[in-house]
Amino acid sequence: MIRIIIADDHPIVRVGQRVVIEASGKCKVVGEANGPDQLLTLVGSTPCDVIVTDFAMPGDQQADGYGLLGLLHRQYPTLPVVLVTMFANVSTLRSAFAHGAQAVVAKSASARELPLALKAVSEGRTFVSECLRVQLDEACHAQPTQPARLSGKEHEVVRMLASGMTVSQIAARVNRSISTISKQKSTAMQRLCISTDVDLFTYARESGMVP
Repeated sequence: MIRIIIADDHPIVRVGQRVVIEASGKCKVVGEANGPDQLLTLVGSTPCDVIVTDFAMPGDQQADGYGLLGLLHRQYPTLPVVLVTMFANVSTLRSAFAHGAQAVVAKSASARELPLALKAVSEGRTFVSECLRVQLDEACHAQPTQPARLSGKEHEVVRMLASGMTVSQIAARVNRSISTISKQKSTAMQRLCISTDVDLFTYARESGMVP
């Protein structure tokens, strides 16, 4: 029996997830949390095999989102985390996996795909919702396991941005125009299927470009 802890700040969502998770008879929900604070307390006191958590949940002491995923990964590196989220886009997918999630399930498809995600992570595999795989294929013309390839100059720009330099400072450092640096930044983000500076900096850290 696979033991599951679920976390979502909406009780009705947790009720639905419990029904879906336990329908097969192979999984059992051993705890429920309404936010990151309660989740971390519960995981520390209740043995489980998989965590199923929402992305955006209010917390008093602990951050939600990527902060929560990163903390869970650091404290429980062998415990699979399935992220169930309404923020189903390529940027969230890449960042969630970079912060330690083993599966990303879109809330719109969770009733059908959540059991598949649980089976995958319990067997040591990753899982991505079908709608996200389609988005990634359309955006990058590549599978999630195929890393995006940056040119040397794009890699250099991303590394310097992540180290704290501005576009203007980079332009002055490498003797290129500001518009050229901006273009190289934009092209790099398109190749990586990243839409925000925060996710770009996260990618740079996780890929070892900066400490």
